[in-house]
Amino acid sequence: MSASPALLARLASLFRSKDGALQAYLEWLEARFDATEPRLRAFLTESGRFQRVREDAERLHQRFPEPTQRPPLFGLPLGVKDIFHVEGFATHAGSQLPEQALAGDQASCVTALREAGALILGKTVTTEFAYFAPGPTRNPHNIGHTPGGSSSGSAAAVAAGLTPLALGTQTIGSINRPAAFCGVTGYKPTYARISAAGVIPLSPSLDHIGYFTLDAASAAWVAPLIVAGWTPDDINVRPLRLAIPVGPYLDKAEPTALEQFEVDCAAMQSAGHEVFELPVLSDFEAIVERHNLILAADAARVHQSWFGSFSERYHVKTSELIRRGEAISNTAYETATLEVEVLKDQLGDTMDDHEIDAWITPSAPGPAPAGLESTGDPAMNLPWTQSGMPSATLPSARSKEGLPLGIQLVARVGRDEQLLAMATQLEPCFSYPVIHGHDEFLDLHEA
Repeated sequence: MSASPALLARLASLFRSKDGALQAYLEWLEARFDATEPRLRAFLTESGRFQRVREDAERLHQRFPEPTQRPPLFGLPLGVKDIFHVEGFATHAGSQLPEQALAGDQASCVTALREAGALILGKTVTTEFAYFAPGPTRNPHNIGHTPGGSSSGSAAAVAAGLTPLALGTQTIGSINRPAAFCGVTGYKPTYARISAAGVIPLSPSLDHIGYFTLDAASAAWVAPLIVAGWTPDDINVRPLRLAIPVGPYLDKAEPTALEQFEVDCAAMQSAGHEVFELPVLSDFEAIVERHNLILAADAARVHQSWFGSFSERYHVKTSELIRRGEAISNTAYETATLEVEVLKDQLGDTMDDHEIDAWITPSAPGPAPAGLESTGDPAMNLPWTQSGMPSATLPSARSKEGLPLGIQLVARVGRDEQLLAMATQLEPCFSYPVIHGHDEFLDLHEA
């Protein structure tokens, strides 16, 4: 079964109102961390992590001694992908570059979450500069498989119950894909609705800031704190019109994913929602080629100075991306960015013409691949990232091998409120066995 509704809200309410609850939680979390993290390797190493977190928690209590005055995220631990600058922490971006070269002001979204009461549990592992060179993180369901990338540590940490909330980014599929591989909720907002200030970019034209939670209601609960202009939308729990984008795009999904997708679609139909097929993205290969061109050109510009000084410290995959980008002409880049706007308009018009509430797809071509050399194929996420549309992954089932499979929902540009309301509404359609353990902690301490 899916996680309890708004699990984050339940935790925060407990910490705000019950003396000793946060201390008990940190003891529980440290024991879980010590038992799990050495083999998972979701976080950057830190000496005295939980002593620091307890001291941060004590300062938080001193700042807000009155329970009724405590902020909404009071005491909730937060994992932060290591391309976000965080005051008091070095930023390495999964690279071998000197930390002084990468230093910068704290990310605005981190500041907002800290001001709301979140405690920084630590930096989570990222692929190098959020591209494809993998880090050491394992999949919590099978450590012989990738957790996905580039937000590998954040997704794995939430799935394993090491933190209930973690920040990530997506330039192709770096939130939705690892969320699917690890079996958690992943939310990528409309482009720029969460500020990228204070985050080391890969492709400023394509980078999206998002996060991972244990359930869809929690993702919606956090959103007003960091998503610009958030206005709640409950969509009145009405039947939804959900479109399957058939054609070359969906053909990228593997049989295992498609078989489960059929089961998931049937479950949504049984719940009263309309599910129908619609041919779209017929030029999918051109969309992929355009995405890769923009990404490479942007990366070359972002890394021009660093690469000039430290090229020998870059992973070969990142070096190849930058060198490819250096050869792209301004004319080719400008043409590609204009074509992105055409794609965005086409998808929006299609949704309007067919009264589509959301596109639904598998979140990844299949379950997490074996091995750690690759973080998996982001094909199922790419066109929605390119068009800046908000998307969310919900875990739906596990494969015969016990690896998670997920559903991806995609809404119109700017309709993030509807997206997370729909995700919360659809989540009970799926029967996904969670492993994070937070329900058990709450059952013991909420009474």
